[in-house]
Amino acid sequence: MSITCRHVTRLYPICYTHLNAEQTSSSQAAAFDSIRFRLKPDRKTVGFLVTDWNLGIHSKQQSNNPRGGPRPPNAAPPGQQPPPFAGSRPRPPAPGVFQRGPAAPSGTPQTTLPPNVASTFTSPPSASQPPPSFTMRTPPPVALASSTGGPAVPPPPGAVPLTGPGARPRPFTSSPTSGLAMPPQMSTSGPVNNGPTAFSSWPTQGGPRFPPTMGGMQQPPIGPPQLPTSLSSGPSVQPPQMHPNFGNPPAGASPFTGQPVPPFSAPQQNIPPPPGSLPVSPPTQSMHHPSGSPYGMQTWPPQPGQVAPHPPIPGPMQQPRMYGMPPSPTPLPNQSMALSHTGQSKIDPNQIPRPIRSSSVIIHETRQGNQANPPPPATSDYIVKDTGNCSPRHMRCTINQIPCTVDVLSTSSMQLALLVQPLALPHPSEEPIQVVDFGESGPVRCSRCKGYINPFMKFIDQGRRFICNLCGFTDETPRDYHCNLGPDGRRRDADERPELCRGTVEFVATKEYMVREPMPAVFFFLVDVSMNAIQTGATAAACSAINQVIADLPEGPRTMVGIATFDSSIHFYNLKRALQQPLMLIVPDVQDVYTPLQSDIIVQLSECRQHLEVLLESIPTMFQNSRTTDSAFGAAIKAAFLAMKSSGGKLLVFQSVLPSIGIGSLSAREAEGRSNKSAGEKEAQKLLQAADKTLKTMAIEFAEYQVCVDLFLTTQTYVDIASISVVTRTTGGQVYYYYPFSALSDPAKLYNDLRWNVTRPQGFEAVMRVRCSQGIQVQEYFGNFCKRIPTDVDLPAEGSECAFQCALLYTTVYGQRRIRVSTLSLPCTTMLSNLFRSADLDTQFACVLRQVASEIPSAPLAQVREQATNVCINILHSYRKFCATASSSGQLILPEALKLLPLYTLALLKSSGLRADGRVDDRSFWINYVSPLSTPLAIPLVYPRMITIHDLDEKELDDSPIPPPVPLSSEDISDEGIYLLENGEDCLIFVGNSVSPDILQQFFGISSIEEIPNQFVLQQYDNPLSRKLNDVVNEIRRQRCSYLRLKLCRKGDSSGMTFFSYMVEDKTPSGLSYVEFLVHIHRQIQSKMA
Repeated sequence: MSITCRHVTRLYPICYTHLNAEQTSSSQAAAFDSIRFRLKPDRKTVGFLVTDWNLGIHSKQQSNNPRGGPRPPNAAPPGQQPPPFAGSRPRPPAPGVFQRGPAAPSGTPQTTLPPNVASTFTSPPSASQPPPSFTMRTPPPVALASSTGGPAVPPPPGAVPLTGPGARPRPFTSSPTSGLAMPPQMSTSGPVNNGPTAFSSWPTQGGPRFPPTMGGMQQPPIGPPQLPTSLSSGPSVQPPQMHPNFGNPPAGASPFTGQPVPPFSAPQQNIPPPPGSLPVSPPTQSMHHPSGSPYGMQTWPPQPGQVAPHPPIPGPMQQPRMYGMPPSPTPLPNQSMALSHTGQSKIDPNQIPRPIRSSSVIIHETRQGNQANPPPPATSDYIVKDTGNCSPRHMRCTINQIPCTVDVLSTSSMQLALLVQPLALPHPSEEPIQVVDFGESGPVRCSRCKGYINPFMKFIDQGRRFICNLCGFTDETPRDYHCNLGPDGRRRDADERPELCRGTVEFVATKEYMVREPMPAVFFFLVDVSMNAIQTGATAAACSAINQVIADLPEGPRTMVGIATFDSSIHFYNLKRALQQPLMLIVPDVQDVYTPLQSDIIVQLSECRQHLEVLLESIPTMFQNSRTTDSAFGAAIKAAFLAMKSSGGKLLVFQSVLPSIGIGSLSAREAEGRSNKSAGEKEAQKLLQAADKTLKTMAIEFAEYQVCVDLFLTTQTYVDIASISVVTRTTGGQVYYYYPFSALSDPAKLYNDLRWNVTRPQGFEAVMRVRCSQGIQVQEYFGNFCKRIPTDVDLPAEGSECAFQCALLYTTVYGQRRIRVSTLSLPCTTMLSNLFRSADLDTQFACVLRQVASEIPSAPLAQVREQATNVCINILHSYRKFCATASSSGQLILPEALKLLPLYTLALLKSSGLRADGRVDDRSFWINYVSPLSTPLAIPLVYPRMITIHDLDEKELDDSPIPPPVPLSSEDISDEGIYLLENGEDCLIFVGNSVSPDILQQFFGISSIEEIPNQFVLQQYDNPLSRKLNDVVNEIRRQRCSYLRLKLCRKGDSSGMTFFSYMVEDKTPSGLSYVEFLVHIHRQIQSKMA
């Protein structure tokens, strides 16, 4: 999310409160995106709300409509309460949720309060359903105490007070309009609920656990992306506490604390660099735009900057200091490298900044001492204790202190954005989100901005009134919610009410939030049975995956399913139990489609399970002799939508060929989707845009009726992802891409992707609204959604991988209408140095990644590469000019919190999305995959993790079976070694030409390098090396929440070239090496300083 600001005289500590949902939602699993904000002129900012659901709309003001609920396309306009349906009546409280009792009476405080909260799963499964069987991830035996400590960035002595440099230049010329769907993060089995943690250390009757077991098939580890890293860039006042394992500490044991070693230490300013840091001359050749691969995954987070205490008085820029430390006349060290302009490059590659790994688990309290704690790195392994602010899994800000004025933000050249995942999966050891039921009256809200009650609303006049932390309006406290204040000015019952002491809570929605009965959980499967799909095995793989997944769907009468197949015509199936066998109903008209017997096509799963299983086993055989090559994709999804129109739900489409007939048919715009080189730059750019508006128009209608579309592209040919993916982007769905599809290795990944898609915690007919404090406005949204009015975002279904802001009104898979509210309060600052110290590199890079993806279809690649490079240069230039201490002009000064920004920028320039070569569909998929990507997976996407596996039996590993990473440089690769490189989607295993035959036999069951197969499925042999390799792959799959496609590579063929294209630190014909890129960045900064 990026925020553009205008002048603001002063900001006070900020609170993020939830949004008010008032419009119907439009689509399923929402994506993770961004919102831009604008600071209003001459206004004081009390709090600021940002959401990170990529929304492509400019929201100019907060609407003041009352409680809202979803409404159909003809619903009442905002601000007017739509009439409830005739059958709309208050429902009894959900299972496990207690009715809120009367508030504590005035006078002596009571020790307990009538319960109004159930600390259970927000949407429990039915009592009749047996708990799913899962295996739990083994917790690490010991978690080393490790916080972080890193040098902060001092400003030059005698720095001139900061002056407003004017408006900050936009890093990208055109505003991104929409983002895309986000990747899966974990796969679960059995019914899943939406509020509380999907993993729990407490016994429950239902809910997901992971990873599941599935017969003899290797299961993908499933779970939130929790990487064994805990790094931060400055000692905090109270370092994070470390527990010995993921669970709570044993009784009587006190947790221990500690500080980790900074990942990269540098000499102090004005001190000669160490012997390893020698003069270097900049390269003489001109700057080339690097090329490379997009799959860079890194599991070691960079060391972020700590948030310094808010200065007591605004004034001239003070010297930056470590968080929690008093000012010191001695400047603290930041990252510096000596760069000379004569001689050859002698920078020691081992001394330049690289991400490092830490295996400790961080215990993160969101607030301490009435002050926000900076979150741990997004890619680290941490456990959150919600003490007022919401978990960083739900919301992360690019800067953990909010600039008071536009000038401060503009000078920094950084973006102000908040990335939000309202249904993010918590750590297994974290407390579940609590559900609050206010009964018929509904949750307490501000009568002006409709903000929900949260821990930062201030009660006054002995609790009779409260001040909204968003708009500053003073409201009367409802009589049944009144409670006296204590000596500290807080309500006496604040610690007993989750809505007053927790950053994220869930309210039970009343009938005022509904315009119809909550929609059932509908899953409709649409399978391609054209000749190509049958012959490649894609149809059989899809049917097998569906057949296995239906056992994991939620039980009960509210779960409904339907299925259809298509080639040049559409085939529906009547699954009524009364029939002896399923009945096929054919729709031959693909120009004016219709749905026959709608009531018999979508039926309760409990009634049709047997028929459905028989049908799925028969479909590959029924069409095995088909010679139909055409695909009526557009007509098929339109017909399926007509069947789902009255109920909404998830439409899961398995497509194998280019849509060639009927509504929305396409032509091979680039012959078989070959390289962009065959077309000119302008022509290649057009290939990344939708061919026409037919599918977009259909998708908008789908979203209005709460139908979300997910695409599983099992193809060996060009399918024009740029055109068909508009359906998923508009409806909040996701694109899964299997190219080239292999019937041997891809069915397992297809099954796991589908299983996670339908079983993850998610909600239907979701609506989001963003509210901000005075002085700040939402400027722009980015994401996969449908936006029909400026203040609301419609999502037919919302998954746990989606990202967005504050208040989410949605329906659980069990038919319960809920409002999830997340609140974040951040301090404000007038100091530029504080902004750099509190910068969150992971979140900032995730925003840049999204912006780059949104620019690619509309701008030349060379221009996009230059813009991405300029973002890095401008930020480092601002730091060097305004914050760094006086130093030699031959030194490149990097802020501690952003010292890895050049490395990640170089990796982005070499990704497949920005390379000049490659297939059009590959780039289109990269754009769709990147735009909604969650923060923990953003940096790993462009900077892969590489480890050595030939010496697994010699390594003594700590808590994780994964060995330490090695740099992405060919200099670190030996012909005698075997290396595993993973990016979250693919896993490449490179085998050197001189590897011992004994090792090859133990790992792969082959005796020589010449026997390496083209298609590879990992087997487990009866030897220690093979077992350790399987443990490593399973752990990576668990961390990445993706099954990972495995491929063996060897030097000298195309697979080896693919592997070496991920060596982003190497020099390539079209790109600089890491050292050369640092020199280039330094030269550009010097040029701007001149």
